Amino acid sequence: MSALMVVILVVFAAAALLTVIRIVIGPSILDRAIASDVLLTLVMCVLGAEMVINQHTRTLPVLLIIAAVGVFGSIAVARFVARRDNVP
Repeated sequence: MSALMVVILVVFAAAALLTVIRIVIGPSILDRAIASDVLLTLVMCVLGAEMVINQHTRTLPVLLIIAAVGVFGSIAVARFVARRDNVP
């Protein structure tokens, strides 16, 4: 494993750990939703970096699926929060 890969993994692992902490402690559902979006983005960045370092595109479909899950998840949370705020 190259030194570049080790540095990338350490930085992304630290960011993922901080994001998971934000998901756990919240305090609101919007904080957790944003943190989960950040975590999905971190996973996508790690996969993208791995694709560049190893010079392949085999994980591109996985990136597309993760992006779709992130978008649909954000839409679902936004609709839930908007519906909850409109209830008298």
